[in-house]
Amino acid sequence: MPGVTVTLKHEKTNDQQAWLYKGGLRDYLLQSLPADPLIPLFEGERHAGSNETENFAEGEGAAWCVAFTEEGPLLRESYVNLIPTVAGGTHEAGLKDGLFGAVKGFIEMHSLLPKGVKLMPDDVFSRASFVLSAKVLDPQFQGQTKERLNSRDALRLVSTYVKPGLELWLNQHVDFGRKLAELVIKQAQTRQRASQKVEKRKGSGVAVLPGKLTDCESKDITLNELFLVEGDSAGGSAKMGRDKETQAVLPLRGKVLNTWEVDRDRLFANNEIHDIAVALGVDPHGPDANPDLTQLRYGKVCILSDADVDGSHIQVLLLTLFFRHFPKLIERGHLYVAKPPLFRVDAPARGKKPAAKLYALDEGELTAILDKLRKEGAREGSWSISRFKGLGEMSAEQLWETTLAPDTRRLLPVAYGRLDFPATVGAMTKLMGKGEAAARRELMELHGDAVEVDV
Repeated sequence: MPGVTVTLKHEKTNDQQAWLYKGGLRDYLLQSLPADPLIPLFEGERHAGSNETENFAEGEGAAWCVAFTEEGPLLRESYVNLIPTVAGGTHEAGLKDGLFGAVKGFIEMHSLLPKGVKLMPDDVFSRASFVLSAKVLDPQFQGQTKERLNSRDALRLVSTYVKPGLELWLNQHVDFGRKLAELVIKQAQTRQRASQKVEKRKGSGVAVLPGKLTDCESKDITLNELFLVEGDSAGGSAKMGRDKETQAVLPLRGKVLNTWEVDRDRLFANNEIHDIAVALGVDPHGPDANPDLTQLRYGKVCILSDADVDGSHIQVLLLTLFFRHFPKLIERGHLYVAKPPLFRVDAPARGKKPAAKLYALDEGELTAILDKLRKEGAREGSWSISRFKGLGEMSAEQLWETTLAPDTRRLLPVAYGRLDFPATVGAMTKLMGKGEAAARRELMELHGDAVEVDV
């Protein structure tokens, strides 16, 4: 009731307090609003006249004032014929419907809605503080205390008057409209992500180890190693050639998902990533988090993929997963990359040295091995060179000797390099981000000649 002064006087102490809101609902809402509004307050008042076309009784209508805030608690009060309705009711539903209709119309008119996002009324209403004063002929309340309005026509009444007013205001103040649209879309995206959240699958209260995992017997994580192996055939060789006491094998099927822009709550929708997380015993986390690593089951997590382009791609995808969602494993030195050989040289007996099988990691090492054989007196061409097309071609003994045996294998520790963390994130975004094709093209144009491509 704008302009009305209410005075409270305590007769015993003679204390006196007065309330007066010259600006009406706006002053009342601003005085009690817990946070600064994102855009100017939306206020209005409209009542049905004698020539009303919407079948509302003369004098019926509403006055309202709405503030949108980005965070903090909300203030919401509604009244019907000056009776406070603390439990809301159909007039509040009408306000919600009117606000949603106007904001949705503005977003659609200006094509602001991202692909895949669907708006709901709560996306608009969830950050709205308001004071609503409705006037309804013959209102129907729920219960004796009149805390909730049940009159059906009140929804249509309030919505009909609120929607056009807000639509007009938003289109007259497009910059503020865009700010509100951003807030609403953000709420919708948060809601959708929450609804899509995928929890770790559990059985009997304990995370069940994935069926594909061939675990080791030891429980000492300082000794235990997990090999993430590309493909089932390589996984078979690794299972047969490993040390069963300390080495576990988890075969991965195909290319792992690029997780650079995957929300943490959606990771477990992918079976491969779910299995990796369960096998490790560590949940996905961010760089600033303090995850529980007491349940970590392996001291070394080793990426083992073929020494070809596809193997390198799988290696990069797994490094992306660990850097983005398991950064503390890298920070604390738990992640490694295994380097299987590309060539095998069957060397003949030469002098006192018997025939031997020698392995080369790449072309450079192969050349060095052949030079050494020549110096040792081996006849040119007396050796045979075979190239491994993949880990699946290796026998269990060869895989053990070259890649799994701690004494003879090559295991590269993964650590943060000379770049600081934000610079590394920027580089990874350029390489793995979905919308970074132009940056990758520029990178290839600048540095493409420095790369030896094995076609």
